[in-house]
Amino acid sequence: MKILDFLVQSNEILNVRNNLIKVTPANNETLQEMFPGQFVQILINNSPEVFLRRPISINFIDKEKNELWLLIQRVGEGTRKICKLKPKEIINLMFPLGNSFTIPDKAGNYLLIGGGVGTAPMLFLGKKINELGIKPDFLLGGRSAADILQKNEFEKYGNLYYTTEDGSLGEKGYVTDHTILKEKKYDYIFTCGPKPMMVAVAKYANSKGIECEVSLENLMACGFGACLCCTEKTVRGNVCSCTEGPVFNIKELTWLD
Repeated sequence: MKILDFLVQSNEILNVRNNLIKVTPANNETLQEMFPGQFVQILINNSPEVFLRRPISINFIDKEKNELWLLIQRVGEGTRKICKLKPKEIINLMFPLGNSFTIPDKAGNYLLIGGGVGTAPMLFLGKKINELGIKPDFLLGGRSAADILQKNEFEKYGNLYYTTEDGSLGEKGYVTDHTILKEKKYDYIFTCGPKPMMVAVAKYANSKGIECEVSLENLMACGFGACLCCTEKTVRGNVCSCTEGPVFNIKELTWLD
């Protein structure tokens, strides 16, 4: 873990709730190795209302440009401040934090399910799987077509399927309703998004005997296990999801009881 200033290269408004911010180290050092599922803690400058850093998933690493991508949903004062940053401004990150998804070591059928801004770590994970010569399936869900983010980027690394609650893109309904789950057998499922969605995916995977990992979105104040804000009940007892996770195999959690 390190703390470092980054230079904002771009800040793109994707929709009414989300921005994509791309940053590079301000001192031009080469980014260290990071893995899908890990996250950063962002310092909020010049804001007397916000004292704590904000946790944000690592969306993507562009090694050629030495860029770290952050997909940010504007949900409060802290994230609104971050999303007002302009190119060439400085942002301070604590990174990389947490564990990561298990990168497959053999060929197979892999399904990556993202809901809302929970699609963020799925892009980086899909790229890593694709680099192994495996083309994963992405199943992205949202309330409407406007909530499905980065479609062009996902298309580079796998096959795309969509669900929207209003039917404006892909199949109408929830991700666990999509016909691809009835038509194709998967060896592994990875997911991130709202907890009810992840619980539904976990129960589906368990019922089919499919290995499954989830990335929790518990509230995290510190990012390194000191504040105990992000505890999650597991079969081993309560653990900090920022240090023991945020990625867990569903067999470790109590969701299946």
